[in-house]
Amino acid sequence: MHLRPPILSRSHDVCSKRKKLTTAANAPKEHQNLKNERPLVEDIRLLGRILGDVIREQEGETAFELVEQVRKLSVAFRRDADQEADRALKKLLKSLASEQTVSVIRAFTYFSHLANLAEDRHHLRRRMIHDRAGDTQEGSIEVALARLRSAGITPKTVSQTLAASYVSPVLTAHPTEVQRKSILDAERDIATLLAQRDDIRARALPKDALAPRELSTNEAQIRARVLQLWQTRLLRFTKLTVADEVENALSYYESTFLREIPKLYADLERQLGSQPVASFFRMGQWIGGDRDGNPNVTAQTLEHALRRQSDVALRHYLTEVHLLGGELSVSAMLVGCTPAMQELADRSPDLNEHRQDEPYRRALTGIYARLAATLKLLSGGEAARHAVAPQNPYPNAGAFLADLRIIRDSLRAHYASALVGQRLEPLMRAVEVFGFHLATVDLRQSSDKHEETIAELLAKARIEPDYAALPEERKQAVLLQMLADARPLRVMGADYSEQTLGEIAIFESAKCMRERYGAQAIRHYIISHTETVSDLLEALLLQKEVGLMRGRLMAPTPAEKAKPLAGQPRDTSDEAVNDLIVVPLFETIDDLRNAAPIMRAFYALPGVAQMVVRSGAEQDIMLGYSDSNKDGGIFTSNWELYRAEIALAELFDELAATHKISLRMFHGRGGTVGRGGGPSYQAILAQPPGTVRGQIRLTEQGEVIGSKYANPEIGRRNLETLVAATLEATLLQPTKPATDAFLKAAETLSSNSMAAYRALVYETPGFTDYFFSATPIREIAELNIGSRPASRKAARSLEDLRAVPWSFSWGQCRLTINGWYGFGSAVHQFLNDTPGQTRREGLALLQRMYKEWPFFRALLSNMDMVLAKSDLGLGSRYSELVANARLRKKVFTAIESEWKQTVEALVLITGDKQRLANNAPLSRSIRHRFPYIDPLHHLQVELMRRYREGKFDERLHRGIHISINGIAAGLRNTG
Repeated sequence: MHLRPPILSRSHDVCSKRKKLTTAANAPKEHQNLKNERPLVEDIRLLGRILGDVIREQEGETAFELVEQVRKLSVAFRRDADQEADRALKKLLKSLASEQTVSVIRAFTYFSHLANLAEDRHHLRRRMIHDRAGDTQEGSIEVALARLRSAGITPKTVSQTLAASYVSPVLTAHPTEVQRKSILDAERDIATLLAQRDDIRARALPKDALAPRELSTNEAQIRARVLQLWQTRLLRFTKLTVADEVENALSYYESTFLREIPKLYADLERQLGSQPVASFFRMGQWIGGDRDGNPNVTAQTLEHALRRQSDVALRHYLTEVHLLGGELSVSAMLVGCTPAMQELADRSPDLNEHRQDEPYRRALTGIYARLAATLKLLSGGEAARHAVAPQNPYPNAGAFLADLRIIRDSLRAHYASALVGQRLEPLMRAVEVFGFHLATVDLRQSSDKHEETIAELLAKARIEPDYAALPEERKQAVLLQMLADARPLRVMGADYSEQTLGEIAIFESAKCMRERYGAQAIRHYIISHTETVSDLLEALLLQKEVGLMRGRLMAPTPAEKAKPLAGQPRDTSDEAVNDLIVVPLFETIDDLRNAAPIMRAFYALPGVAQMVVRSGAEQDIMLGYSDSNKDGGIFTSNWELYRAEIALAELFDELAATHKISLRMFHGRGGTVGRGGGPSYQAILAQPPGTVRGQIRLTEQGEVIGSKYANPEIGRRNLETLVAATLEATLLQPTKPATDAFLKAAETLSSNSMAAYRALVYETPGFTDYFFSATPIREIAELNIGSRPASRKAARSLEDLRAVPWSFSWGQCRLTINGWYGFGSAVHQFLNDTPGQTRREGLALLQRMYKEWPFFRALLSNMDMVLAKSDLGLGSRYSELVANARLRKKVFTAIESEWKQTVEALVLITGDKQRLANNAPLSRSIRHRFPYIDPLHHLQVELMRRYREGKFDERLHRGIHISINGIAAGLRNTG
């Protein structure tokens, strides 16, 4: 196997038939595209050659040729649906021993990983070329600010908007996290080496004798890392723990977030000139606090997560302070300093006579000693260096920041501003953003667990013997009574269940962690499956039980509402204040439809609005993409999310008349389109008008975290798009309200789409059997890739299956029905069966919706992407695993028919006959990588067949798991 890039071989050209359509008019464009892609091709060829050499060296020539044989047959199967190639491939795969199969799977899996690195490098390369040519791209801060200037929006207005904004990507751990940290570290090294190759070429002069030698050395270093990958175990022997997930997430802070987020702020400051930029951009984290369906998350894991987060933040600060000490060798014999600076230096325990005239170094030595003591106190860690002994820990991050500001102000006052920008200001910004806690950890639990806990507390206190059986109105009355009572519910000496003790322990730990690491360490409490107002009140009552809520929740009396007499302020000591924002999570279609009514009823309760205002005047509401999609299909999920956002925004606009509360939508987006994935920039701009307002949180999950943030520069670009989109959506409001005709059409499409989707998934007899046979869901559930069980219950039920493995499984078999199914039928019905409308009129309306309505356009664009990544030929291979031939034919025929209808619908509406006509980077990616992903599918099917026939051995199991890894890495948005 030569592992050649697909563009170099005719057998690799998946789009060979399309080439025949190339005309003289577009030939120059084709030529330019090939020229632009040449560096990518060269990188892929280099990495493929190195990997091939490693395989030949490590496994032998026979193994090398076997990999090549599998590749050729897979390409033939894809290119022509060649029956002869199909038969030959099946025969070859069946003849392979488990050990041979694992070797072949590893080869293609690692090539997928390496191709990702080459693509990332090319993405940065093309971005740099565009930037140097002045062709800045959409999604950048530069373009966003240029658009704002063109609209007459001043830098001062932008600055004021950012001061009131809150933008936060939130990293979560889900059972699709297949990357080991060892693999990630080696791949980061290869990415760095690829960048170095570009630098070597860029600075090489004609007849430069040194460049070939440098490139040769660079290649040798890449070869060493590829060899390391080949000899490194891809899989874990044991199931991933929460602590493992914490470490995986922290690696992205160390490589990307701690350094790139300050650069993001610096870019904003540079472009806004003299206007200040508040620290509006923060990081969030679920790992360690998300216990919905995960019994492995406890008070201990929460404490561990925050201890490790603090350790990472403080070690970064220690390193930067140490480096600052090396840079700020300013002598008082030559330059003065401010009195505050001199006082800071004099307080330092640094008595070294060689530094007596260097106030900044003495001060930084003292700061380092305080940080080292803080590290020891908060995480138990030891600093790497000790010029003086650790002492006098900082009480909080603000005190540390105050010392750094003294240094900055002194330098500026004495004509040394040039020494501020390179390291000191980024460090100060990092302290503002990350504090001593690094990222805000969200707590999450299911509403039914809260109900069980409250029920036991009330029963033990002899207040209500069977709380869970009460009707909703009575539950609310009991809860409000308890929230207005200053006394706790727990009875001294009572024997409580393990679950109740565990739930209370989480809240107690949260209180302790906030006191230890700062109020921003834990700020949000998310309630999964919020279906009633009592679900919100239960979370408040559990806060009250441990002191996270203080005072009593009561409506103000008429006397209290009256203005106090002069000199006699109203007593507020007993008024309710809660530390954690109670965040409802609306997930299913019904939940989304009830979101606004539930929140309206909640805020109508006595004292609730006043309590929220006193507690910070913020209300987060989380919207679930995954479960709503699994419940109603792609179109209905997105439509109901859109409607829920509009209704919630209208509600909080009404509340604003009496209570100014910031509404912040928290989007529970996954990696796949079926779970809310897709380009973040377009997704934010496609939000309903008036729903962003500078406030947005969104989850980053699964393989998407690695894809977006493993490379620091790509990470910063992705963070930048969140800021750019938020500014544009807030200040430009590019999304105009949809017309009544658009809304009516969307409602009809949604109804028809949901009916078609549910007819297949929930109403087709045997569909569950098809799903569990034709996808690797069984194997995914057993893979050591997450600390959370794949299903909420032990029974084999689609209702209990988590949306993440549901989506992940459909991606693995390349049918991805969660990203498109139902839309084709919906459009067909809309065009042909809508009363009072001709087919031509209906199509014209849909085409106008696509051109004028960002919501509709973004949704169709995402479907287009999913369909481009789907493959009926490969899906049919997986369907062969279904033993019941009649069921197999019935379900797959339905999927195939709907796929064709959906493709036809997209062509009619968009006018684009080819998938990804407007997404050249992804089209390029698919062209280069899919010929190397396809063999993994064929191998996975063969191993699943053996496994399910009982032909089990450890290598077979390992091969299946590695194939899951390789396919996930190749598709990149599987989580």
